[in-house]
Amino acid sequence: MNKIKCECGHDNPHGTLVCESCGKPLQEGEDQKTLLNMRYEGVARRSQTYTTTFIDKIWMFFSSVKVGIWIIVLLLVASALGTIYPQEMYIPPTVNPAEHYAAEYGITGQLYYQLGFHNLYGSWWYMLLLAALGISILIASLDRFVPLYRALKTQRVTRHQSFMKRQRVFGTSKVEDPDAAFTQVKEKLKDKKYRVSEENGNLVAEKNRFARWGPYVNHIGLIIFLIGCMLRYFPGMYIDDNMWIREGDTVVVPGTEGRYHVKNEQFIIELYDEDDEMYSEAIQRNGGPVVKTYQTDAILYEQEDTGVVGEGELVQVDEHYIRVNEPLSFDDFSLYQVSYRLNELSTMSFTLENKETGETFGRMDINLLDPEPEYDLGDGYRVVVGQYFPDFHLDANNEPATQSSVPNNPVFIFTMYTPDTPEGETSLVGIRQNLEPLGENEYKMTFVDVETKHVTGLTVRKDKTLPFLIVGGAIFMFGLVQGSYWAHRRIWLQRINGEIWIAGHTNKNYLGLRKDIDYVIADSGIATPVDQLEEAENSSQNSKHE
Repeated sequence: MNKIKCECGHDNPHGTLVCESCGKPLQEGEDQKTLLNMRYEGVARRSQTYTTTFIDKIWMFFSSVKVGIWIIVLLLVASALGTIYPQEMYIPPTVNPAEHYAAEYGITGQLYYQLGFHNLYGSWWYMLLLAALGISILIASLDRFVPLYRALKTQRVTRHQSFMKRQRVFGTSKVEDPDAAFTQVKEKLKDKKYRVSEENGNLVAEKNRFARWGPYVNHIGLIIFLIGCMLRYFPGMYIDDNMWIREGDTVVVPGTEGRYHVKNEQFIIELYDEDDEMYSEAIQRNGGPVVKTYQTDAILYEQEDTGVVGEGELVQVDEHYIRVNEPLSFDDFSLYQVSYRLNELSTMSFTLENKETGETFGRMDINLLDPEPEYDLGDGYRVVVGQYFPDFHLDANNEPATQSSVPNNPVFIFTMYTPDTPEGETSLVGIRQNLEPLGENEYKMTFVDVETKHVTGLTVRKDKTLPFLIVGGAIFMFGLVQGSYWAHRRIWLQRINGEIWIAGHTNKNYLGLRKDIDYVIADSGIATPVDQLEEAENSSQNSKHE
């Protein structure tokens, strides 16, 4: 678009309200008595100048403060929805989420799960809202920062008379010795830490220009913080997972792609002594033993790289006692002690028995975490595991089901094959139950023994996004302080028609600016300027009373 050439010779972008160099108003027919719109120094913003193409309209949309506020409102509403019920990461890891929300919270819980609110903060539409907020902040900042920076860099010392007259703080006075007055004022301005520039006998004093950039520093911090939040959902950047390890077992650490394994060498739990007077009262209030500490004696292994997935020996790289707030750390991972289960069922043993004679055949030791599909007892006797329910219950249709994969209440449906019963007999066997759902059998499964193990609960943490969050938060706080505790102040003094004209502008706290002006012009002969906005408001109120 065509640029607007000011009488001072400066070429201003189309849409500029006030000349970037001399400050002359560029809008024809504008009321010369109204104060200048000094927001962004009256310069042209791209969103208000270029409005025709598709890209212009996108820029216009995201540069709007109203759009940014609506995006924030939508994010707040969405975030609030995510707190109605616990997110999936906070429910027990062994339960089925679909069944858990329906069982715990009824129809609303079921709807909550079906709408995807159980994993809301990782959903695509929530990520889209975060991205939209980041784009809005970036475009709104660029739309305002670039022209404001250009205008402040281009401004001259000597400003147009209309610019001076239409500042909020303005005054004129005649002084017998203007040079002495200027010299005195200049020294006092320097005492107040103003940076003074002179041109053709005029001067401008400025301080705290950096305060104008506070909001934009805020925006940079927010953008970095939002990037950190979004990176949490990229593979390998953030892991917060749970793992349960039985004593003696070695399992893969989640998120390490099989590279690292950890072994639960032993789980130890220590209780407070009931005879200790210091803790006896607390133990009585608790109604039972109180845990003093619990720890996992862990061994960390790393799998050697042989170039073949799933092969390679495990090499011990560390040994650590994992306690609460004393994690095992390696690479970018940390394993925290968070929970435990004592005496969890590990192995159940059965034998096949002839009900009439009492004779037994073989022994089955069933690993409750990974039972074999069939057990051969020899001499033509074998047992097939038809179905296995680790945590048995009857569902809404009164059919066998399992609530979780943890063997809290293991139940088996066995099919028993013997030389006497080659077609097989079916039996439902669990703790203190041995049912024959298809009719009376000749043989039965007899419980022999059970083994239990302590189980440790560890949380696996990896967070490469933390530096983004810390840096973004620190930059945001710096920008907040920068923009809140300082104000950009400017004072112009010019010799016009034998008078000294004085004008002042600040982006906030005009009372502080007026105090500075009163200090620097004291005993100089320059009259105190007036606050034209305050004067206009008083005049308006007086006219209403009349």
